[in-house]
Amino acid sequence: MAISWYPGHMVRARKEAAETMARTDVVIEILDARIPGASSNPMITQLRLHRQRPGLLVLNKSDLADPAVTPAWRTALSDRENTRVIAISSKRSADVARLIPLAATLALHRDSPLKPLRLMVMGIPNVGKSTLINALVKRAVARVGDQPAVTRQQSRHDLGPAVEVIDTPGLMWPAITYPTDGLMLAASHAIGENAYIDEEVALFLAGFMLERYPTRVAERYSLVVDRLDAAGLIESIGARRGYRLQGGRADFQKAALALVHDYRSGALGRISLETPASRAAMIESARAT
Repeated sequence: MAISWYPGHMVRARKEAAETMARTDVVIEILDARIPGASSNPMITQLRLHRQRPGLLVLNKSDLADPAVTPAWRTALSDRENTRVIAISSKRSADVARLIPLAATLALHRDSPLKPLRLMVMGIPNVGKSTLINALVKRAVARVGDQPAVTRQQSRHDLGPAVEVIDTPGLMWPAITYPTDGLMLAASHAIGENAYIDEEVALFLAGFMLERYPTRVAERYSLVVDRLDAAGLIESIGARRGYRLQGGRADFQKAALALVHDYRSGALGRISLETPASRAAMIESARAT
């Protein structure tokens, strides 16, 4: 099943973003540190390059990502022209405090109240933009919710006399090129729930965890996983937790949702669903077919 999700309000959001970018000095794109490649919106890159704006790529939720993988992403993404990369958790004030000084190095001509630094925060839904904006402004100015597309319109905020920031709605692109990207985005809760099948996403996640992080699932669910496949893992989770339907049958859907929730919440530990190498291999394989 190919996953795509492009609600109607995003057409307007893209148009407004293009107009605002013309008045912006630096574009701050928020990525999910667990899936930096899959969560990078090609439309944002195209708009930024068209306007010749420097970019600060923020690998947010780094506290949920594999600490052995995130440095590789920082190196890989730093190859982009006129771009800086930083890994943070928007829940940590010390991390957030590093953003503005770093963004300022990309726009040295903006250094006074007469020429305020104008920042534009962009990204796909549910990568933590609103949490970051609230941390920057130091009060709750952006609505935060554990659902994609909570923010529906732009908002402007002053961060002192010399810096202003524009918060923008989460922006997807019309068609997700690679099916694996759709599964990673759905697993990470960047896509509306009506766009995918829970069990399909859970099967993808279960297979990945058995391949890359078998010890994590074994410890989390007190299971021996050596001979389990993806479906077997989900069934075993259901059996271990007593998820049963009327008549005694295993509740596969409830177990699937439990696995996905444990990944999203960090209960499975710090997980990265892709590395620069695995992404390159996935793209190469897709092109060859």
